[in-house]
Amino acid sequence: MEQLLHYAWKHRMFPLAALTTTDGKSIEIIDSGLHNRNAGPDFFNAKVRIDNTVWVGNVEIHDSSKGWYLHGHDHDKAYDNVVLHVAKTIDCDVFTSEGRYIPQMQMDVPQRIADNYYQLQATESYPPCYRIIPDLSRLTVHSWMAALQTERLEQKTKAIEHRVKLKDGSWEDAYFVTLARNFGFGINGDAFEQWALNVPLGSVAHHRDDLFQIEAIFMGQAGLLSDTAVSERYMKEAMEDGYLMKMRDEYKYLSHKFGLIPLDSRIWRFMRLRPQNFPHIRISQLANLYYERTAGLSSIIECNTMAELTDVLKTHVTPYWETHYTFGSESIRNTKNLSPFSFNLLIINTVVPVLFAYGKHIGSEMLCNRAFDFLESIKAENNSIIRMWRDCGMDVESAGDSQALIQLKKEYCDRKDCLRCRFGYEYLKR
Repeated sequence: MEQLLHYAWKHRMFPLAALTTTDGKSIEIIDSGLHNRNAGPDFFNAKVRIDNTVWVGNVEIHDSSKGWYLHGHDHDKAYDNVVLHVAKTIDCDVFTSEGRYIPQMQMDVPQRIADNYYQLQATESYPPCYRIIPDLSRLTVHSWMAALQTERLEQKTKAIEHRVKLKDGSWEDAYFVTLARNFGFGINGDAFEQWALNVPLGSVAHHRDDLFQIEAIFMGQAGLLSDTAVSERYMKEAMEDGYLMKMRDEYKYLSHKFGLIPLDSRIWRFMRLRPQNFPHIRISQLANLYYERTAGLSSIIECNTMAELTDVLKTHVTPYWETHYTFGSESIRNTKNLSPFSFNLLIINTVVPVLFAYGKHIGSEMLCNRAFDFLESIKAENNSIIRMWRDCGMDVESAGDSQALIQLKKEYCDRKDCLRCRFGYEYLKR
C-alpha cells in the first residue's frame, strides 16, 4: 500500500475534499517534490502551504505514523528537513532527531485508483493493462516508447562499460566481447561472453596474419579441442580427417607460448540449437572477422548506412567448416554465411548499443543519434514478446519499437511495476 501512497502523492491523486493536517490546519500542495528511490526521505524539495506559511523541504510517507519510528527516522538527521509526514493511518505524533514536531496529513488513495491498481496486480495476462492499449493516444504511446528505447540503451551501456573495465579500459576489446556475446544468439550468449573474456586478443594479435592460428586459439580457448568436446559418435572420423589433430597440435604450441587456459567445453549448449548456430560455426565466423580486420570498432563507427554495416559484418567459415558442423561430422558443403535475420540481430544488439555507449563516452551526440537512426531503419523483431503486444493492438514497425516493448515487458510487466509505467498510469486514472 505504501507504494500506492507514493504514487498517489506524486501524481496528486487526492480525494475530492479539503486537505488538512491532523491538528486542523489547511494544506495546499504546491509541488509534490522529486521522488527519491534511494536512501533518505521519499520526496525531496516539496513545497506545501500550511495555513498561511509556505514550507519547502522533504516529505516522508508511511502506511501508518508508527512507520516513522519503526524505520528509525526519529534518530536520523537525514530526516530533519521533513516538513510534512503523510500516512494512511495516523496513530501517533512524529518528531525529528532534534525534537521538532512534524505536521502530519492523513491521506487515503481514491477507491477507484486502488481498485484499478489491484486489478493490475491480480491479472495474470501480459500485459495486465491490455484493456486500454487500443485506446491510448499516439502521443502517450510515442513518448513512452521513446523513453523506453533510451532506457534500454542506457541499460546496455552499463553492461558495455563493465566489459571496458574488465578489459582494462579497452573499448576495442569490450566491443569484441559484446559482438561475441551476440554471436551466441541468446542460447549461448553467456558462454560466448565468457569465451571472449578468455581470449587474450593481445596475444592473438601476434598471429593475426595466420587464420589457422587464430582459429586454433579461438577453438582451443573455447574448450572445443578437448576429447570431451568431440562427440563419441564422430571421434573416429575426427581423428581420421586430420584437421582436429592439426589444430590440437597448433593450440598446444600456442597455449604453451602464451600460457593459455581453455574453458570447460560443457559450458556450450547444443540442445534445440540449429546446426548453423553451433559454437564451432560461430567461432569460425568470428575468427574470419578478426583475421580480415573489417569489423573492428573504428570500422563500425565509420558506417553511416545499413548497407555499409552489413558489408563490414559479413563473414563466413573457414574451408573445413563448409562441410562440417562439429569435428568429424560431415555435412553438405555450405559457406555458412550470416543470414539477413542474423545481421539485423547483430546490429540491434551489438552495433547500436556500442555506438550509443561509445558516443556517450566521448561526448558525441552524432554517434548516439546514429544508434537511434539504425534502430528506426531496421524492421521490427518477430518474437513472442512482440507478437503479444501486437495482439493487444500495438503498432510495432521498427526495431526501435520492438526494443522498447521488450524493455517494457522485462522491466515493468514481469515485475508488476505498473506504478512506474505510463501505460499503468493511464490504467489507474481511467
